[in-house]
Amino acid sequence: MAEKKVFRIAVIGAGRIGKVHAMNIHQHPETVVHYVVDPFAEEAANSLADRVGAQVVEPERVFADESIDAVVICSATPTHSDLIEKSLLAGKAVFCEKPIDLSIERVNAVLEKTRNCTAPFLLGFNRRFDPAAAEMQARVRAGDIGDVELVTVISKDPEAPPIEYVRESGGLFRDMTIHDFDMARFLLGEEPDSVVATAAALTSEGIAAEKDIDTACVTLQCPSGRMAVITNSRRASFGYDQRIEVHGSLGSLRTENVPTSTLVLERAEGVRRETPMHFFIERYRDAYRLEWEHFVDVLNGKAEPCATGIDGQRALLIANAAYRSLETGKRELI
Repeated sequence: MAEKKVFRIAVIGAGRIGKVHAMNIHQHPETVVHYVVDPFAEEAANSLADRVGAQVVEPERVFADESIDAVVICSATPTHSDLIEKSLLAGKAVFCEKPIDLSIERVNAVLEKTRNCTAPFLLGFNRRFDPAAAEMQARVRAGDIGDVELVTVISKDPEAPPIEYVRESGGLFRDMTIHDFDMARFLLGEEPDSVVATAAALTSEGIAAEKDIDTACVTLQCPSGRMAVITNSRRASFGYDQRIEVHGSLGSLRTENVPTSTLVLERAEGVRRETPMHFFIERYRDAYRLEWEHFVDVLNGKAEPCATGIDGQRALLIANAAYRSLETGKRELI
């Protein structure tokens, strides 16, 4: 029996999410981190490279090295589009964290320029790989709840990010809600064509000063009439609030928050359960691992990318339409 190929991976970006992906690559029997790249954080890059037995190099070394099978892009958002282009045009498979870019014009240009590239491209909408969400989508597609009528997504962060992050994020809809727009599309089974958004800055004076929002309700509607309602907040005192319900003609499916422990205390005065996990790294740990396993299947030719550049384009178009709705106070076409 022939030995399985071990894919050589370059990780660009040695920050928080870069470390998560690098460790998943390192722990997978069919992948190895060969290069780590982060010219803006040399100490972090060296530390990560030491942990996974990789070399620290400049970006151009990655594109020129024919032995590199794939590039994992976890760097700052403004670098994504150029790195995607260079990697795909060099014949490397790409796994990139969302978004492709904050500008829809730039996203369109990247997709057009790489349209004829044969190397696969997976965009990091990791929540599709959350076991409960993936099973929910499979049951929806199997018809377990009949025709989908309403998708409800509740997504709240435990606290606001640093103002420096907010300033560069592109705003709530392009940074945070974009995951929820993708999940709505993932579950609706139909492309939404209009959006109504209401929002405010309620949790942080700093966010308000940046003319951003931290609390929002967005309704998407499809040509058939089916809807998705998304509620967001940058503050949830009890932890990372991530819940989804899909309601259909025959019933509903619901995912609940994942607690820090399954221990339940029951006494005469009441029942106590643990609070949800604190934030996304802990909550979606399994999703990140399963996302990497999916990408390895893609590299092996066993699967097509579950989330593509088109999915990133569509989610950004929804975000842009939501901002237009905020400005006009009306329903906006996507």
